[in-house]
Amino acid sequence: MASLDRVKVLVLGDSGVGKSSLVHLLCQNQVLGNPSWTVGCSVDVRVHDYKEGTPEEKTYYIELWDVGGSVGSASSVKSTRAVFYNSVNGIILVHDLTNKKSSQNLYRWSLEALNRDLVPTGVLVTNGDYDREQFADNQIPLLVIGTKLDQIHETKRHEVLTRTAFLAEDFNAEEINLDCTNPRYLAAGSSNAVKLSRFFDKVIEKRYFLRDGNQVCIYLFFIKSFLNLERELIDLKLISKFIFEVAFLTWEGNPFQAQTTDFLLSC
Repeated sequence: MASLDRVKVLVLGDSGVGKSSLVHLLCQNQVLGNPSWTVGCSVDVRVHDYKEGTPEEKTYYIELWDVGGSVGSASSVKSTRAVFYNSVNGIILVHDLTNKKSSQNLYRWSLEALNRDLVPTGVLVTNGDYDREQFADNQIPLLVIGTKLDQIHETKRHEVLTRTAFLAEDFNAEEINLDCTNPRYLAAGSSNAVKLSRFFDKVIEKRYFLRDGNQVCIYLFFIKSFLNLERELIDLKLISKFIFEVAFLTWEGNPFQAQTTDFLLSC
């Protein structure tokens, strides 16, 4: 089988929220029988079809990095954990719907992973302390997943889900609430499955398409600048080089392909 392009997605959250069970369900489509504590980091792989059912469909590997530990760990532990945060393309934030503190700690997990952990260890960070402006320039897609939905009593469910909806809004992310012991919550065609697929598509686009798309825009800017010069000052060889490189960057499936092609034709 030919090698596939891959993306790296962190799975973060407090110990005991069900990260390992979630990752196993996502990658194996099976319930994890005897989950154990994760020491360091555990990596599993999911095969994902990007833009499934469209002409741009392509298969990718999604590496899910289940990071163990506690968000309140000593600085030395967090420094060791930081090695897992390199070259990240997406983050899944996991919390236990029956444990409000695990939800509040997602703010700290996100800050730590994005290298903005400026709050002293042991200080509880809540949404009241959370500044959305800190994430205004964040380009890493986020997804919030709540576990143990089955353990919430019906009389409390509306209250809990309302609170978690605000949590996801703080992260500008979609949310999925489920029970990791029941695969039907991620059944094909379900709203949760659609959200998950949309998240992985976004991660792939950020990694493989939008970055090069920005480069295309830079080339277009230079070309337009040259074409605005007096004709006798135009370096035709240099313009040809730019146009060739733009054409090289426009491959089938690139979201900037149509825009770039139209521009080149207008030249």
